[in-house]
Amino acid sequence: MKKSDFYYQLPPSLIALKPLPQRSGSRLLQLDKALGTVQDRMFSDFAELLKPGDVLVFNDTKVIPARLFGHKATGGRLEILIERLEGPRQALAHIRASKAPKPDTVLRLDNQASCRVLGKEHDLYRLAFETPQTLLELLAEIGHIPLPPYIDRADEAEDIERYQTLFARHAGAVAAPTAGLHFDQLTLDRLERLGVAKTFVTLHVGSGTFQPVRAENLAEHVMHKEFYQVNNQAVAAIEQARANGGRVVAIGTTAVRALESASAGGRLQAGCGDTELFVTPGYRFKTVDAMLTNFHLPESTLLMLIAAFAGYQPVMQAYRHAIAEKYRFFSYGDAMAIF
Repeated sequence: MKKSDFYYQLPPSLIALKPLPQRSGSRLLQLDKALGTVQDRMFSDFAELLKPGDVLVFNDTKVIPARLFGHKATGGRLEILIERLEGPRQALAHIRASKAPKPDTVLRLDNQASCRVLGKEHDLYRLAFETPQTLLELLAEIGHIPLPPYIDRADEAEDIERYQTLFARHAGAVAAPTAGLHFDQLTLDRLERLGVAKTFVTLHVGSGTFQPVRAENLAEHVMHKEFYQVNNQAVAAIEQARANGGRVVAIGTTAVRALESASAGGRLQAGCGDTELFVTPGYRFKTVDAMLTNFHLPESTLLMLIAAFAGYQPVMQAYRHAIAEKYRFFSYGDAMAIF
């Protein structure tokens, strides 16, 4: 298939720029991948689609306030977006400036802290932060929430809480696993009472999730790397669900990528590392039976993954339906459940 096969036209008014007052207040489009039918629901109906013995797999990554502002010694303003933490005071990052900084350049941050450019790796810069506190502590002090590029506004106080899941544990993501944003504590408690199990994997979502696919031929696309970890507890929970006749329901495409990366050998195994898994139609899923996901950008790798799971025609038809029914799209938008 080609990149252009995954294009659709979205009215800008359907891009959700802010979260709803309640996490679980979003709409839910149910897609039956066998029949290719859709049904309009509310997210509060999600529990009705599950059964005792199912296991929900959440991504417990934690979004870091990865956007920093500062200036070069010459006075020019710049913006740093941390892509990956590499030790207490080093990171790989994107830098937006009028002129690309050279190695050994010192960059001044807004709180008078500084970092030094050690070099460049592909399109990322390796930075060493010259501060007494760790980089995570510095980000907590002066960092900004790295809202996606299609949310054309500055981050606000509510984003600190709402662009983060309730179960975020492991710091390292620069984008939220957005399907998990719909879950509030009442929903989680209700699912537990219904006998639906839950477990956690980790995938640190990178900014590459928003990068466009540039090659028309999908075979030529180079997928970005993201760190993932699937531990023994998650494997045991999934094996128990299988033994009970339950389904493995991935909450978000990032949970899908973690599970399927850990299943590369043919069966799910505990492990960690960088994944470059690029899922397109024709891929044979090894672990995931169902998923909850948000609506994704046109021509994005995430939309391609969804089409691989539920079928190209059913997914594109579901998106046309969602646009016609004015669903809210992208990170702060509505959800789609695929069974």
